Amino acid sequence: MFRLVICGLLLAATGIAGRAQQTGTTKTTPAIPLAAQPDYQPSAEKTWDLLHTKIDVRFDYAQRRMPGKVWLTLKPHFYPSKTLTLDAKGMFIHKVALVKPTGMQPLQFNYPDSMQLQILLDKTYQPTDKLTVYVEYTARPDEIKVKGSQAITDAKGLYFINADGKDSTKPIQIWTQGETEATSVWCPIIDKTNQKTTQELSMTVPAKYVTLSNGLLVKQVKNTDGTRTDTWKMDLPHSPYLFFMGVGEYSIVKDKYKNLAVDYYVEPKYASVAKGIFGETPAMMAFFSKLLGVEYPWAKYAQIVGQDYVSGAMENTTSTLHGAGAYQNARQLKDGNSWEIVVAHELFHQWFGDLVTAESWSNLTVNESLADYSEYLWMEYKYGKDRALDYNREAMEGYLAQPGNASKHLVRFQYADKEDMFDGVSYQKGGRILNMLRQYLGDSAFFKGLNVYLTNNKFKNAEAHQLRLAMEEVSGKDLNWFFDQWYFGSGHPKVSLHYQFVDSANMLNVIVEQKQKDKLFYFPIDIDVYTNGKAERSSYWIGKHVSDTIRIAYSTKPTWVNVDPQKLMLWEKDNNLDDAMWLAQMQEGKNYLDKVEALESLAPRWKKEAGYDNALQQLLTDRYYGTRKAALKQLKRGNIKATPASLSLIEKMAATETDLPTRAMALDVLSLQCNAAYETAFTKALQDSSYSVAGAALESLARLDANKAIASAKAQEQDAKGRLKAALQIVDYLKKDTAQASTVLADFKKMAFFEKLQAANGMLYYANRLTDVSNFKKAAGSAIEVYKMLRMDFQGWQTNMLSTLRWMIAVRQQALSNNPNNTLLQEQLKYLQDKTGL
Repeated sequence: MFRLVICGLLLAATGIAGRAQQTGTTKTTPAIPLAAQPDYQPSAEKTWDLLHTKIDVRFDYAQRRMPGKVWLTLKPHFYPSKTLTLDAKGMFIHKVALVKPTGMQPLQFNYPDSMQLQILLDKTYQPTDKLTVYVEYTARPDEIKVKGSQAITDAKGLYFINADGKDSTKPIQIWTQGETEATSVWCPIIDKTNQKTTQELSMTVPAKYVTLSNGLLVKQVKNTDGTRTDTWKMDLPHSPYLFFMGVGEYSIVKDKYKNLAVDYYVEPKYASVAKGIFGETPAMMAFFSKLLGVEYPWAKYAQIVGQDYVSGAMENTTSTLHGAGAYQNARQLKDGNSWEIVVAHELFHQWFGDLVTAESWSNLTVNESLADYSEYLWMEYKYGKDRALDYNREAMEGYLAQPGNASKHLVRFQYADKEDMFDGVSYQKGGRILNMLRQYLGDSAFFKGLNVYLTNNKFKNAEAHQLRLAMEEVSGKDLNWFFDQWYFGSGHPKVSLHYQFVDSANMLNVIVEQKQKDKLFYFPIDIDVYTNGKAERSSYWIGKHVSDTIRIAYSTKPTWVNVDPQKLMLWEKDNNLDDAMWLAQMQEGKNYLDKVEALESLAPRWKKEAGYDNALQQLLTDRYYGTRKAALKQLKRGNIKATPASLSLIEKMAATETDLPTRAMALDVLSLQCNAAYETAFTKALQDSSYSVAGAALESLARLDANKAIASAKAQEQDAKGRLKAALQIVDYLKKDTAQASTVLADFKKMAFFEKLQAANGMLYYANRLTDVSNFKKAAGSAIEVYKMLRMDFQGWQTNMLSTLRWMIAVRQQALSNNPNNTLLQEQLKYLQDKTGL
């Protein structure tokens, strides 16, 4: 499951309890055992083992119901049993029977809460006995109320999309979503993650539709009523939450991996770009198979896109379902495939989650943390270490952005609802922990450990303990210390790094002080000491004391010191390097994060010195586009002023930069110069097929000449997404009547918060044109309030608004240099500076 979550802007209040001290005969309250606590979530008890599930369904589009039949072959898990309980949510149950050679024997059943079907069998069955129970039913997904989660917004299992065909903008589709326990909305089943069953599924659908399910399509029968029955078969066992049905008018774009079919089910209008979106799949299958030493384990792999999907994507065995966010046209793909990491994530689940499945939702980490980490692995393999580190940092910031994450264990048996497990701890934190484990063990041991884990547990369920044991078996190392603090503990280190040079003793003291108050973390750390551009690495253990001092002897005084040079440690870090050391790190750092951490530290106090400008030019010409983009971002935010030398490089980037979103940012930086000489460059860039470049060009033109931007926008309105769509929204605000400021402001204030985020930059452009001081303050102030609420640079909105504010200030400063007595400009400038602190 790939989460699509916009992080809330949260403030978390945390309390840390002190330890009780016992002196003399003072009594202490005994701790309540975990299993006795009210929110303890035990693993599902296995009374029965599912062996095979045969399902036969058809669809009632008018009533949004599904008549179905299911044959469940089972056996008692260990203890003899005469009763069977199935999960069956909100159904009509028409018949329950035992399948015997002589026919169907009706069984008594009870269905008191419309959630679980309680069946009385004809006798007590032993663990050696097999039986098949038949249930005839009608699923009613739209008539049941079920709770979703932050990651999965709804849980009714079976979804009829535009079933009556009245919405001309949407196709008619059916798809299912089983995770966590929603397969039982459309099929009576033991809907627990620790069950594994083979499967056969027949769907009767209008003949014009195609179907998709788990396994292989083994039979198609055309019926006389204009329908067709498709039968799909899974010969290998998997968990019920991974069952899938998809129905609709799709183009099937064929691909392959070795001799396996790899198919992409897309709406016909996206057939031409399907391989642009999903086409890396065969290469991913080859890479992951080789990396893990375990071949892709299933008979086929298909990916389908569903409208109105309730999450990002879902790893149904052999048949991944993606939300419509996967769809991108050719122009969007020029800016980069935004869905590529989702494709990697869901594919990796075919091993971690489908082949080996979490024994309980408490152990979701063995599904989702590993799938999250696959995104890093693919970035590293396909695009290099710098891109992987860039991604790793984004993921780490996603975890840290929500303070409440720090109080949660990665493996936790206490939660209000199983849906709560799908969070930044199970995903981003877990992925970063795996990266640290890989660094500690080394690549060979780490990936061999994953191989052993998969091999030992294939077609079974597992917990974090099995992962630890596999890693220990391979490496020979004890890993209890690692798993205890990272898997079965909460939080992360918060450290302050200090450096003392004792020249009289030729000694460097590196002081690592842990600031978190509840516990210490124990971990190994590498330190690179740079002298004359060369690094010498040493390794140390941290965590025996609140403050650990590492003493490193030197003969020549080091230029700078790099703690955690691989930049993989999950921590919050206050790195107290002086400016000279930061500058040396920016110039000599070996990876993206070395350079960008130094840049971001120095940017607020950037100096007009040759060394700084040389370092900036070095970043603007770095091999990795992300480094170039990071330098441009600081220029766009106004933290650094471009010199003629750096501006010359930026002009070239605006015309020839190969990464198109980075080229767009170069245009943004040029627009801050308030230089009419760039109009030709902006006008030319408007014709670019990249939405990012064209959007940046249109906004840049708006800063030079609003009327020309309005005139140029007309040709862009028929095809606009992403940055170009945002630029057109700015133009819409430029066209609004300045005499109607009160109405424009009232409409803005009525917007929902997310709409305001999208409109706030446009409101600044509108404010820029107002000559009434009161209206100017109201309009600019309303947008600035939104800007101040942004704690993260989500989709670049914070940087875009900051850049616009810098531009508004620069325009007024430039005008006042020619007309210093203009009181309107003076008052507007003072308001902007006072309100923003710029």
